[in-house]
Amino acid sequence: MSIFGKDLGIDLGTVNTLICENDEIVLHEPTVVAIDIDELKIVDVGHSAREMDGRVPESIEVSRPLRDGVIADFEVTHRMLGYFIERVSGPARLFKPRVMITVPLGVTSVEMRAVHEATLQAGSRDVHLIQEPLAAAIGVGLPITTPSGNMVVDLGGGVTQAVMIAMSGIVAQGATRLGGLKLDEAISTYVRKKYGLIIGPRTAEEAKIRIGAALPQDEDRTIEIQGQDQVTGLPRPVTISTSEIVEALQETLQLMVMSIRDVLEKTPPELASDIIDRGMVICGGGSLLRGIDKWLTRETGVPAYRAEEPVACIARGAYRGLGMLDRLRRTLPKV
Repeated sequence: MSIFGKDLGIDLGTVNTLICENDEIVLHEPTVVAIDIDELKIVDVGHSAREMDGRVPESIEVSRPLRDGVIADFEVTHRMLGYFIERVSGPARLFKPRVMITVPLGVTSVEMRAVHEATLQAGSRDVHLIQEPLAAAIGVGLPITTPSGNMVVDLGGGVTQAVMIAMSGIVAQGATRLGGLKLDEAISTYVRKKYGLIIGPRTAEEAKIRIGAALPQDEDRTIEIQGQDQVTGLPRPVTISTSEIVEALQETLQLMVMSIRDVLEKTPPELASDIIDRGMVICGGGSLLRGIDKWLTRETGVPAYRAEEPVACIARGAYRGLGMLDRLRRTLPKV
């Protein structure tokens, strides 16, 4: 840790924000903010705000200030980050923290500046940006400083990203702004078309987490979900199964895998042989979907392995990246 303040690694995600300090996750909160529209003030942030979603009067808006991995509402984002950083660092800090914060691949210079400025205004003294898959590779502990190829796939809430890394640099990359939220939408659409039932995003997410899978499973689990009948408008329950979730997700999963195939096609032959031998590491919240590793192996022909801590590894890698600035500087995004 710096003698002039804390070092923090921040994974600023569309769905969740994680902060790492001293190689430990010290904050894991939903990237959700509840705002009083009339008074233009933040009512709550994180888990508390998420619990309000769909349960509050019209005067309170519950929103995600990030969309597809990038800032959609600058003012709300910097205030949310300020709240999170204060939670970790304390309100009466003598020195502001030094921060390395993640950004998705393919962000524009305007989007990068927005993240940089929001983090500075949130109470940081020095801010560095790092690409999410590169942070994941560092957090997982891959030998990225060697000439051998390392492939990482980050299945996030708003973006699916894949990179090939060698000698501390990104050799090939691909990204598509589709992620876990699109999978939730696919489930909602499936239930509406098949059962005439309108369900909310939280219900769809719960079904995905509890019984969802990318491939048919030996055990076909079921879950009862509640929704609003499309015709009568009255509440009605239905029971859906794992096999139905698998069917609902296939089209979106096929779109998500395109960026991974794109990276494999752009990879030099020497590094491609490394990946065939060693496989790809998958991380992010989407990697928790049952069978996603086997599905990716089938779709790409490359062995896929879930990281040991697939959600925490990105924030941890951002923290460790502060100690590798000299080696990473030529690779990190320039603001």
